[in-house]
Amino acid sequence: MEIDIGIGKTGRRAYGFDDIAIVPSRRTRDPDDVDISWQIDAFQFGLPMMGSAMDSAISPATAIEIGRLGGLGVLNLEGLWTRYENPEIFFEEIAGLSHETATRRMQEIYQEPINPDLVGRRVEEMKAAGIVTAASLTPQRVGSLYKNALQAGLDILVIQGTVVSAEHVSTKTEPLDLRRFIAELEVPAIVGGCASYSTALHLMRTGAVGVLVGVGPGAACTTRGVLGVGVPQATAIADAAGARIRYLDETGRYVHVIADGGMRTGGDVSKAIACGADAVMIGSPLASAAEAPGGGSHWGMATFHPTLPRGARVQVGNLGTLEEILTGPAHENDGRRNLFGALRVSMATTGYANLKEFQKAEVMVAPSLQSEGKALQRSQRVGMG
Repeated sequence: MEIDIGIGKTGRRAYGFDDIAIVPSRRTRDPDDVDISWQIDAFQFGLPMMGSAMDSAISPATAIEIGRLGGLGVLNLEGLWTRYENPEIFFEEIAGLSHETATRRMQEIYQEPINPDLVGRRVEEMKAAGIVTAASLTPQRVGSLYKNALQAGLDILVIQGTVVSAEHVSTKTEPLDLRRFIAELEVPAIVGGCASYSTALHLMRTGAVGVLVGVGPGAACTTRGVLGVGVPQATAIADAAGARIRYLDETGRYVHVIADGGMRTGGDVSKAIACGADAVMIGSPLASAAEAPGGGSHWGMATFHPTLPRGARVQVGNLGTLEEILTGPAHENDGRRNLFGALRVSMATTGYANLKEFQKAEVMVAPSLQSEGKALQRSQRVGMG
């Protein structure tokens, strides 16, 4: 329903995760009977998750550990790991920078040119561990670097930017023809981000196996403030899921919707799936792991842009190991550990046996969900407070 913004301008009401709740159905299930596995293209995963291609969260080592746990880590092939032979000293420096100097110094650190040889070597490091290997490139650089990654054994290519469209227009450079590029690519491609029905549908028509949904919801992202662009995640995911239905009707081909960003707790992950996502891409929860390269600091791919940074370096601390954050056990009650144990129990509590069923769960607009009956938790700053 359109709402009047003013004379001559209307807009839809949109919802984020905090605005909605999942409604229990007429049945419940044993959590051990719930299947949260995910398959995309020929690859099967025990967890429906991707680790976001952020330097603070994903290194070759953490990608290997995420693979061992059943997920898919995505390495940023334009980050510190491909600019420096030994980037650890720069991670330590970034973690120690003041808020006032962090952005400018990170711009300087990321001025080091990308080394194509390191692109291949980082993929080889992950491949040698026997995991499914995934890595990210922007549309601007994918043409010059993807062959290095493929020759090293890359399994899945993620073509990622703040907003990626199938119809980029430029009078200055030759834009990437996504449809042609993906058609000729030897491995499956996931593309994004997007946040609308029409953009998701156009990206699906490029031949991608999955689309990333999310513009600006991440903990370290400032795109919504800098550009004024974005859509709350619950609505963005539901719109993309609607595009998936139309594309499936048109072609008989199923394209995965991957919720990218804005998920801090197991409840957020569950709501993303219930809104229609097939899997989630998370960054800040992984950056808070003991193994994370950022050392308790977290920043996104646009934080160090040379002329218009669209991210902040934020402190996420140390919540526990990657295993504790993803699959538990949790020893706290705030929902930030054992994210996928929470998804399993959420599905069991509401009666759904697998992810496809859970996408059909009833949700409702529930602005009081976070506050109803929680006065003591809020006053004592525990639990949901």
